[in-house]
Amino acid sequence: MLYQLSASSLAFPPLHCALDEPNGLLAIGGDLSAARLISAYQQGIFPWFSDDEPLMWWSPNPRAIIKLTELRINRSLRKAVNKSPYTITLNTDFNRVIQFCANAPFRTEATWIVPKMQAAYVHLHQLGYAHSIEVWQQESGNNVLVGGLYGVAINGFFSGESMFYKAGNASKFALLALAKLLSTIKVNFIDCQLLNPFLKEMGASEISRTDFINHKETAINKIVPENFWKARELLIND
Repeated sequence: MLYQLSASSLAFPPLHCALDEPNGLLAIGGDLSAARLISAYQQGIFPWFSDDEPLMWWSPNPRAIIKLTELRINRSLRKAVNKSPYTITLNTDFNRVIQFCANAPFRTEATWIVPKMQAAYVHLHQLGYAHSIEVWQQESGNNVLVGGLYGVAINGFFSGESMFYKAGNASKFALLALAKLLSTIKVNFIDCQLLNPFLKEMGASEISRTDFINHKETAINKIVPENFWKARELLIND
């Protein structure tokens, strides 16, 4: 049975009601209000749909995560990090990061980061729940945005949404910066939602929905310092 969300309620069906095929489809309908999105992420649910589809909500089983102890930094990436070719920042240009993620040149299918999704997550960013990491490169004396990622954080639980790159390893640098940032408050994983070849290369693995919820509950109960997500430069090789 596929649940239709009520416009007058933020309630979602229990996660075990998600379909096996397509994997994790839990409900359709509702809206992208900040209150509903926050409620969804608190439960480990996320929206994912294309422009010509209804609003769909997901809780896949298995779930992709990166355990920070298993983050894979191969020799070539380590050499690149040691050369420090980029400047990395936190929450300094969320709007452009989400725009570039929506229009990433490597994307072969229609983006799910449609205009109403962008608007919803920009609003979440303004409320302090959605965050971006930016990777900058000096070109002709100017800082140019060449990579980044964004996602949603509820306390210590970070659910990654998308990333992009326009220069070598730029998205990997963003991921490394996020991992280092979260490790400073002893958060030990990043939610990746769905596995793909890039994430697998970086050390992501799949765990059961039950195990994911246990990880999520531990992280979501970790209160972060007041200025943890303030806009600033991040270092990954200090």
